[in-house]
Amino acid sequence: MQRLDRNTLYWMGVTLVVFPILVLLGLLMRAVQAEAATGLQALFYPAMTLHGLGMAGLWFVASLAAANRVLMRYIEPSAAVNRVALLGTLVGVVLLIAATLIGGFAPGWYFLYPLPLHGTWPTWSTIAFLVALAVLGVAWLLWSLDLLRAIAKKYTLRHALAWHYIGGASEPVVPPAIVISTVSLIVCVACLVAAVLVLLGFLGDFVLGAPADALLMKNLTFFFGHVLVNLSLYLAVAVVYDVLPEYAGRPWKTNKIVAISWNCVLVIVLFAYAHHLYMDFVQPVSLHYIGQIASYSSAIPAAVVTIFGALLLVYHSRMRWNLTSLFMYLGLIGWAIGGVGAVIDSTIAVNFKLHNTLWVPAHFHTYMLLGLVPMVLGYFYHACQEAAPQQESAGLHRLLFWLFALGSAGFLLMFYFSGADSVPRRFALYPELIESGSSLALIGLISASVALLGFLIYLWETGRRWVKALAG
Repeated sequence: MQRLDRNTLYWMGVTLVVFPILVLLGLLMRAVQAEAATGLQALFYPAMTLHGLGMAGLWFVASLAAANRVLMRYIEPSAAVNRVALLGTLVGVVLLIAATLIGGFAPGWYFLYPLPLHGTWPTWSTIAFLVALAVLGVAWLLWSLDLLRAIAKKYTLRHALAWHYIGGASEPVVPPAIVISTVSLIVCVACLVAAVLVLLGFLGDFVLGAPADALLMKNLTFFFGHVLVNLSLYLAVAVVYDVLPEYAGRPWKTNKIVAISWNCVLVIVLFAYAHHLYMDFVQPVSLHYIGQIASYSSAIPAAVVTIFGALLLVYHSRMRWNLTSLFMYLGLIGWAIGGVGAVIDSTIAVNFKLHNTLWVPAHFHTYMLLGLVPMVLGYFYHACQEAAPQQESAGLHRLLFWLFALGSAGFLLMFYFSGADSVPRRFALYPELIESGSSLALIGLISASVALLGFLIYLWETGRRWVKALAG
């Protein structure tokens, strides 16, 4: 039995409590769009702001916490810095809740400049929001830098990025989790620095009355947001590389292909964000082309290499299928499906039609709900079962797995169908011209409720192990 450190247990607890609350906000939005809760329409945009920012931030720290514990097999990160990051995250979450649900702050999760400074919400809610971002950014930057410090203490940069594998050497042996985490953390520092620049732009306008360049602010905002979500997935994938072999009974080692692919990601992921700005016609045209090329290219090194690697790992192996391995495999499938949706949307000619439709939430919800979330949930169960083993109920686990998987798939399909039918995103209520959006939203609401039921059973199964591990 391997003891779980208390910091990881706290991160798990925060994730398992906050996630269903954010899911309920999502259900509220779909209920409003389905015309089943029109009396709650005033809450739609504050809920959308908190739901989007909350989900992105929550699953970033959840995946980083999972990666942090996996990396503890190889390096020695600071427990004190981890606790500072936890405290900063909790403070940031409280401020975000106050700004949105109490103060009515509602520019959307993308908070594009200068909208947060010119809404109908009170000034204090804007201040609370900006302070929340500052606290979260500082906390996460400190955590990322500490993990890089711990990696650098044991591995040179050349070894941590597996350059020696590319050169044909195989010593020293570097686990894939170290390589992927190093790439992710370097990129994480870059995106958090971009977030600092965004906050400085807001501060200059808010305090000094010096307007920032709106196009520059939009580039920085989407660079920050797009990269943060991508590296959340990459950190979760690092965990899968490390844990899934335990269930397959085969090693998943770093080799030349893995090294080349993840070093390519280090460069490509920095430019793929530009596909969010195709509609900004004043943007240099070259950046539009770079965005499309980088978006296409990013699918090859990260997703294709990893997914084929996972298929080979499982093929003809004595795979032990339980909640962890099922969820991790589901996560890889969701990542692949969401990636196809993203590549379609990142095609300039197609994006012209789909950009402001529900196709966009479709692909990034697929990434998150069927990709990142099951990978991390699979690891949480693995760690809790390892620390506080209890008899596993195969039948109950299959039930909750299929409830979650099929409910999530139905929920996501309604987004894809809506996008294909030109139902716009960000609408609280749909006009008669696009009344199909309401019907599809209702089906999505029912499907999401089924997925939530599956998660609640998961919460019981993992939660009682978590309580036992915490008590031990």
